[in-house]
Amino acid sequence: MSIEQLELNPRIIKAVNNANIGVARDILKFSGPDLQRLTRLSASDVHHLQTAVAALFCKKTPVSALQLYRGECPEWDCGLRVSLGCPVLDGVLRGGLLPWGLTELAGPSGAGKSQLAMQLCLSVQYPVQYGGLGSGALYICTEDSFPIRRLKQLQNEQPSLRSDVPPDVVSSICFSDNIYVEHAADLVGYSGAEGRCRNKLVPVLLAQGRVRLLVVDSVAALFRSEFQADQGLERSRHLTAFATALHKLSASYQLPILCVNQVTDVMEGDSNHDAGLRPVDSKVVPALGMAWANQVMVRLMVTRLPGAVSMGTQSSARRRLEVVFAPHLARDSCLFGVWREGTRGLPSPPTQDTSS
Repeated sequence: MSIEQLELNPRIIKAVNNANIGVARDILKFSGPDLQRLTRLSASDVHHLQTAVAALFCKKTPVSALQLYRGECPEWDCGLRVSLGCPVLDGVLRGGLLPWGLTELAGPSGAGKSQLAMQLCLSVQYPVQYGGLGSGALYICTEDSFPIRRLKQLQNEQPSLRSDVPPDVVSSICFSDNIYVEHAADLVGYSGAEGRCRNKLVPVLLAQGRVRLLVVDSVAALFRSEFQADQGLERSRHLTAFATALHKLSASYQLPILCVNQVTDVMEGDSNHDAGLRPVDSKVVPALGMAWANQVMVRLMVTRLPGAVSMGTQSSARRRLEVVFAPHLARDSCLFGVWREGTRGLPSPPTQDTSS
């Protein structure tokens, strides 16, 4: 956009043109004193110029913490959450997943990552008053085939898991009809899937309101075998481009995105520099390093623990869900198990009184 299209005093526009600054965007590259020197305008004129250009390119008005606290900006935090379908798990996340941004769910094999992801795909379909968004989910598989049999079992057991929802509401939802599955075995395969999703599938589903949750299971598999040890810079570039595409989708459609990730062992001597990226005393850290960690808004980790717990005639390995970092959550954790009807949190053990 040219300077002449801005609503400014003609005297200011002439001074900017005389300084050979013909494009409005270039104004943002200079500091106030530099613009004064180049245009010979006063500090007040330069301030008006910078304000006009900033307003042109600023997509959203900045919001203060006081405005958020007072609830004056409902578009930033309208109180919506995507429930995990269990009050114990939701309690750790203060209601569930935020309805936008990238949430990472990392953990070793068998810890229950895909179980939680599928449960979210069902939960998002409930009406808002029951912790959903009233829409479907897109599930991108990058490793094994999609566990359709387990999904059908979870679907059939929804009346048992979601006893808080009236039976007629549960029976009115065609869960399997609202989960769309794409497969991509590696980065090359993802490029093809990405093209289909970006140009055809995702925009149509989002524009029609048929999808309000995107799951990538798992993100590490896309990059695991594509790059050699000496290609870290190239991998980081692809990771950044991948994350940028997800961020754009989330921002454009208010779309929560869950990225399942694998873990790697913490090497001896590296236990301190990445301490903030993993649970305390953990011997594993989410894969893909800092290049990926810097792209994530919320990092959750699940761990399989020794021992088992029973519930009626069922038994499950003990697992832990932990908040590693998030802009709105403190570090917290809870135990959970994977049952026939889905994932349920376990009640916290009573604390012992040590004062006596």
